[in-house]
Amino acid sequence: MENKLSKLGTVISVRGSVVDVRFDAALPPIYTVLRTGPDKKIVIEVLAQLDARHVRGIALTPTQGLARGMAVEDSGGPLQAPVGKGTLSRMFDVFGNVIDREADLTDVEWRSVHRAPPPLARRSTKSEVFETGIKAIDVLVPLERGGKAGLFGGAGVGKTVLLTEMIHNMVGQHEGVSLFCGIGERSREGEELYREMKAAGVLPNMVMVFGQMNELPGARFRVGHAALTMAEYFRDDERRDVLLLIDNIFRFIQAGMEVSGLMGQMPSRLGYQPTMGTELSQLEERIANTDSGAITSIQAVYVPADDFTDPAAVHTFSHLSASIVLSRKRASEGFYPAIDPLQSSSKMATPGVVGSRHYALAQEIRRTLAQYAELKDIIAMLGLEQLSQDDRKVVARARRLERFLTQPFFTTEQFTGLTGKLVSLEDSLDGCERILRDEFKDTPESALYMIGAIGEVKQKSKPEAKDEHAADTHEL
Repeated sequence: MENKLSKLGTVISVRGSVVDVRFDAALPPIYTVLRTGPDKKIVIEVLAQLDARHVRGIALTPTQGLARGMAVEDSGGPLQAPVGKGTLSRMFDVFGNVIDREADLTDVEWRSVHRAPPPLARRSTKSEVFETGIKAIDVLVPLERGGKAGLFGGAGVGKTVLLTEMIHNMVGQHEGVSLFCGIGERSREGEELYREMKAAGVLPNMVMVFGQMNELPGARFRVGHAALTMAEYFRDDERRDVLLLIDNIFRFIQAGMEVSGLMGQMPSRLGYQPTMGTELSQLEERIANTDSGAITSIQAVYVPADDFTDPAAVHTFSHLSASIVLSRKRASEGFYPAIDPLQSSSKMATPGVVGSRHYALAQEIRRTLAQYAELKDIIAMLGLEQLSQDDRKVVARARRLERFLTQPFFTTEQFTGLTGKLVSLEDSLDGCERILRDEFKDTPESALYMIGAIGEVKQKSKPEAKDEHAADTHEL
């Protein structure tokens, strides 16, 4: 009885999501979960011990109905997430409750969401490329198996669409488990994704975890840790490869900023929390290749006001092996996926990993597009006629490459009316090589737009008249 009483505390103050609790016996440790309110529905996570008797916590659920003097129960442990085969094909919230209106959970165990990253001795050091079937990514920004790739872009440039397309392409050919973590997601996006995955028949090897936009910052901040705990089970216990998709890592930083502000910490530059680097590292360092399996992660990163010097973007960059930058300018020109080839980069794009032919081709493509970018000002002021013959050839190649690197997506079929295309790396490289060799200099540029492999050009260009090519060239 005494032990039961020693685990009881009393609410002293409630300020929005911040709750102070008094314990007359032993204080609960940091990260302990407390329960209070009617039916013990209100969940609080301890974040600070104020003195010998008081703790300050942040509520993970709405605090309506919470009042001073209410009894608080110490659960005796941190927040836990369900792990096991029973989680497959299910949809969870941050507490591990199922939110897909299906049967109750069975065949799972519960583990703490606070776990240490794998030690260096257990990490794998081999480099393998992870094919996505998207031309612009596979050729210019190859992803690493067991690496972390970021999709950077402002609002509305196609991060979620590109992420959904990657799920579609990879889940089919990916033997392991896929885990989707929505941090601060719109509920519409979560519901659409669930329906799409169910229709595509890939749900049996997929787990979804959501912390929605309307939830409290404490819940949004912890949903990434909960998803990683589930992913680590499949990597360490089942020895399977895991594909972890996070949308959106900026919302994780934003939730941490809100929690930090609520806890009264002094803000750092641009209002970010002083501990942002540490918090992001604690999450990112757990995503790793080990001797038992790999967690490959693709993360969407919202860039506030398209400013890539924003601390959130800068800190995230440092953790990634590939950075795919989406450009608003390319999106406005109709080049989808709107990947900026000159700003995007990958640590895998070296001759030792992708091979000398692929590396040389990628460099040649970048050089051609960079020269075109420099010539654009001259063309705008003086017109294409003032360029030398060599420069005109560069412009023709660059414009054809830009169009060839667009691709119709499976996930946008109902909007565009174009059938989605999955293009192998060999086909992508072959197409780029033939464009650089001027094989298509007499083909209208529009024939290369929104196609899959280069072989589709012939069918597309047959009905086109030769004079359209001239119109295309003057369109500059």
